[in-house]
Amino acid sequence: MTAPALSIRNLDKAYTRGKPVLRGITLDIAATGITALIGPSGTGKSTLIRCINRLVEPTAGEILFQEQDLAKLDRRALRHARRQIGMVFQEYNLVERLTVMENLLCGRLGYIAPWKAWLRRYPPADIERAFELLDIVGLAGFANQRADSLSGGQRQRVGIARAIMQQPKLLLADEPTSSLDPKTSVEIMELIGKVCRDSGIPAMINMHDVELAKRFADRIIGLSGGAVVYDGNAAGLGDAMLKTIYGGEGWLH
Repeated sequence: MTAPALSIRNLDKAYTRGKPVLRGITLDIAATGITALIGPSGTGKSTLIRCINRLVEPTAGEILFQEQDLAKLDRRALRHARRQIGMVFQEYNLVERLTVMENLLCGRLGYIAPWKAWLRRYPPADIERAFELLDIVGLAGFANQRADSLSGGQRQRVGIARAIMQQPKLLLADEPTSSLDPKTSVEIMELIGKVCRDSGIPAMINMHDVELAKRFADRIIGLSGGAVVYDGNAAGLGDAMLKTIYGGEGWLH
């Protein structure tokens, strides 16, 4: 058996004391494939993704990654661990005034001295890899364009390429398609699937679109009320289970 890429044990998160958003989440994330998190708004999907890399501080529990408990790392050790966790954001999180190439190279900031980054002195191998990734994500020829001149779909492609520039051992994505039209959403999910398969990187994606999750995820985790109520593949997501996850029936048809 291959060791999981990530193990979450009894994870709780409460923003307000006595009102948990996450309740005893225990999951193993496989070393390959795409895991989708689905569930109604406010059920803790984004919180779970952001607890993993400590953009949100967990209240209790363990997050085991690369033989360390991320929940217990001090600031310096956490900064080092985050180098190996790529993150794709809903609102892209690019530096708007920088070029596409400069945004990609931000994915290497954890690996070079700050003064080199300040002077834009990146190793030739990093620059070569950035050009390769621009080609892979369909943005060859865009290296010198400013990020604020791009469409939403193009910005998300830059965000994906920047995350892969880190050479991560795990990719997290927080609703990467929610700001995009349906056609572009499919293209972005196809791209995430391709780069993760080709690079051997497992991905954990918070998704609001059930059909996209069913189409692209190897495994689907349904959250309701901050707890796991479904863990399986697309075939198990019938109307009864979707009602359990989301509640109500009127939206199903």
